[in-house]
Amino acid sequence: MLYLLYSNLKGALKLSDLTYTDSMMNEIRELLLNARQRVAVQVNTELLSTYWNVGKIIVGHEQENKDRADYGKQTLKELSKKLTDEFGKGFSVSNLYNMRLFYMQHQKFQTVSGKLSWSHYCELLTISDPDKRSFYEKETINSGWSIRELKRQISTSLYERLLLSEGKTNKETVLALAEKGIEMATPLDIIKDPYVFEFLGVPENKPMLESDLEKALVTQIEKFLLELGRGFMFVGTQQRITLNNTHYYVDMVFYNKILRAYMLIELKTTKLTPEAAGQLNMYLNYYAAEVNDEHDNPPIGIILCTDKDSVAAEYALGGLSNNIFASRYVSYIPNKEQLIAQVEAVLHEWHNPGK
Repeated sequence: MLYLLYSNLKGALKLSDLTYTDSMMNEIRELLLNARQRVAVQVNTELLSTYWNVGKIIVGHEQENKDRADYGKQTLKELSKKLTDEFGKGFSVSNLYNMRLFYMQHQKFQTVSGKLSWSHYCELLTISDPDKRSFYEKETINSGWSIRELKRQISTSLYERLLLSEGKTNKETVLALAEKGIEMATPLDIIKDPYVFEFLGVPENKPMLESDLEKALVTQIEKFLLELGRGFMFVGTQQRITLNNTHYYVDMVFYNKILRAYMLIELKTTKLTPEAAGQLNMYLNYYAAEVNDEHDNPPIGIILCTDKDSVAAEYALGGLSNNIFASRYVSYIPNKEQLIAQVEAVLHEWHNPGK
């Protein structure tokens, strides 16, 4: 009996010691991880500062020798060779050119963000339009995009899609894109048109069942969340709603923690129909009454369809008390030149009203 009591006491002491050790380990781990993060940020900031100053020196010498036609390219080649011989990799002609461009686009170092890496800035330097570049820079900071995610958003023309989604109805919102990135204050702020599902790898004109589209999006849920935007969390598919012993199923449900609202998505492999809007409106009423808690904002509904007629959409969605939107989706990267032409037409209309 005494032996059992001793064994239990010994075991309890070991468990207590283990818990105490785990507690210390957690505190030390947090300390070391925070220190590592601070060092990484400091190293990155110092690297950006160095490259910025290299660019400043190059531009300064160019201005002093602007009368010499052969100065630019030949000088960068010679400088690249000497720097590489003495300091190793990182000073190719193309990288020196990027440092030069980096300084020219950020002539005050205070405008450079330590939250972005040099690789981020090299990708941003490929964008000649200053408003577009500013948008992607701000949104990369706000959303914490990796290099791959930034490249994907640029290649799918996110900026142009947002301009066309919001530009015709809200000039102020569009002009703010370049200055602040996407401001998520209202349901309209999260809407894109079209949504791009190139990551599914589906041929452009291949017919697809709604159930197959849903499964494909779930399989690629991380990429779908990236396309949806900031703050989205996946809740599930085929979420059941029961009314008078009749079961209905919402295709996909998400929650946006920034807007504090559920987002219900209905997938349609056809054009927008009034029936789809009515059905989604019923789902939103149910979520508002039965699922939302006191801290949630009204739910948002999006019908993703292959096509929508603007007049039909206006009549199908008009007059509804809920936040319901209809957007097209495409399984390929949109024609960038065509999107840019459409954006330029919208901008021209803003600057030349009535002409």
